[in-house]
Amino acid sequence: MRTLEVALGDRSYPIVVGSGLYADLPRWLQLRHITPAHSLLVVTDSSVAPHYGKRVLTPLESAGYRVQMSVVPAGEASKSLDQLSRLVEEAIRFGMDRDSAVLALGGGVVGDLAGFLAAVYMRGIRFVQLPTTLLAHDSSVGGKTGVNHPLGKNMIGAFHQPELVLFDVDTLATLPERELASGFAEVIKHALIADADFAMWLEQHHEALLRRDPTLLTEAIVRGCAIKAQVVARDERESGLRAILNYGHTIGHALEAATGYRRWTHGEAVAIGMVGEAILGELVGTARDVSGFTRRLLALYGLPVTLDEPLSDEELLTLMRRDKKARQGEYVFVLPKGIGTVEVKKGVEERVIREALRRLKEE
Repeated sequence: MRTLEVALGDRSYPIVVGSGLYADLPRWLQLRHITPAHSLLVVTDSSVAPHYGKRVLTPLESAGYRVQMSVVPAGEASKSLDQLSRLVEEAIRFGMDRDSAVLALGGGVVGDLAGFLAAVYMRGIRFVQLPTTLLAHDSSVGGKTGVNHPLGKNMIGAFHQPELVLFDVDTLATLPERELASGFAEVIKHALIADADFAMWLEQHHEALLRRDPTLLTEAIVRGCAIKAQVVARDERESGLRAILNYGHTIGHALEAATGYRRWTHGEAVAIGMVGEAILGELVGTARDVSGFTRRLLALYGLPVTLDEPLSDEELLTLMRRDKKARQGEYVFVLPKGIGTVEVKKGVEERVIREALRRLKEE
């Protein structure tokens, strides 16, 4: 078991990574002052519930907690106001009050949705992240919660930090290969923005990591979480530095929205986005010889590295202008300066973005 902390003063919280952690979940909750006197709503999805629902419920009920499980359909479409409204109704009917807590058992969709439920229910109650996907090692840390709108991803949300992130790596054993690869996109992102040695380590150990070696997976998760925790501690609400965590996401979110969140997983879209933004960095002169390594590393993990969908530049540009980093009509991107270092670049010219998209489609 490995632990680290997101240092946010009196709102600091631990990230715990290891095997067989659910059996000890009641103790971890009580260390965070969530006792059996507090009702718990476990939010999960239709893919996770059959595998891990009982593993979480049984120790909680044995410890005396009053618990209810709410299941949403698996998939990005559940990050919606409709599902949020249904969960609010279930929480009210269950008798949740301001001392209750929400447990998010699942991947990034469940974490974002359940976290937003906790942020808005009775103007904010506590919640705990129980990530079950590799991708969620990123989304479960940092307190970003929210739902999608048809005109843009994550346009409705709030910053609401969890009390605890408990990552049981045993859950990765049942993760489909495509979802595992998707999660590695965010692990690679952390390396590319902040740790060149980590990027080389991921290249060296890709075969064992894809075989789900538990020791190496734990190491990768801890190193990725540590990078995010350091950034969040310095810039909790994305007023500056935290924007670097969106590397690959300006293009990636546009790809997801343009295809109705059905063509690629989130990690796949971000992988394509990182290649595109590496190309863009080379075009504007922030970096040299970054896109080739980026493409090779992502491809080792079975991730897409070209834009092979017939999407119009106009549609993608419109969606990029709506990106949360955009300011006063200007395009804003996170661009590499080298492997392991990036910068936020404002005022990127549209003609250069078009050229990057052209190369992303052809290469």
